Amino acid sequence: MSEPARLRLVNVEDDPRYRSSLSLLLRNLPEFEVGASYSSATALLDVARKARSLDMPAPWDVVLTDMGLPGIDGVELTRELKILFPALRVIVLTVFDEPASVLAAICAGADGYLLKSSPSHEMVAQLMLVLRHGAPLSTALAGTMMRLVRESHSERFAARNLPRDLGLTPRQIDVLRELVRGLSYREIGEHLEISIDTVRSHIRQIYTALQVHNVAEAVSYALRHGLV
Repeated sequence: MSEPARLRLVNVEDDPRYRSSLSLLLRNLPEFEVGASYSSATALLDVARKARSLDMPAPWDVVLTDMGLPGIDGVELTRELKILFPALRVIVLTVFDEPASVLAAICAGADGYLLKSSPSHEMVAQLMLVLRHGAPLSTALAGTMMRLVRESHSERFAARNLPRDLGLTPRQIDVLRELVRGLSYREIGEHLEISIDTVRSHIRQIYTALQVHNVAEAVSYALRHGLV
């Protein structure tokens, strides 16, 4: 009887020391066939886009990605990979445990969310869930998820508490709505029929108006305040 096929897994991590230790841990898991480790989302996306352009299947079964990557971050990478290969499983591995980051990753299509602070044995156990098509989630995030649900339904986040004048134009509200839907900058531009540079300009103004610094915080603000 032949052995079951191993899942092809790659990871994206910009810290070379952590990337090395993570690769060592992963290579000791017989259930996975560990491929290249990437230092940036751009490098991995180049491979994924080439495969898509040649009408080939996804080069991997599982992508394990950091959230705070330079250039294209883990949230944007997740969105792009899910557009290219919807069945590809993307798991975020990060130090960020605040609700906004978890929410942004989930909205982007992440299939799991793990913390780098998790003990190795827990990380391995969570990764094993992928074999059964489960959703890996660090146990330390249970409280965060409960708080996220509780806050989203609490009166202090009701729409009536929305600040009166955010200074957002109708077009910027449109862009924010598309961000909440999980669309990439390119998709927003195509849907709203504006250039990607115009999308970026609107998003910078949205950040300023909401006093946030990234997509995760903007999406969290919009949902918590009933803005879209």
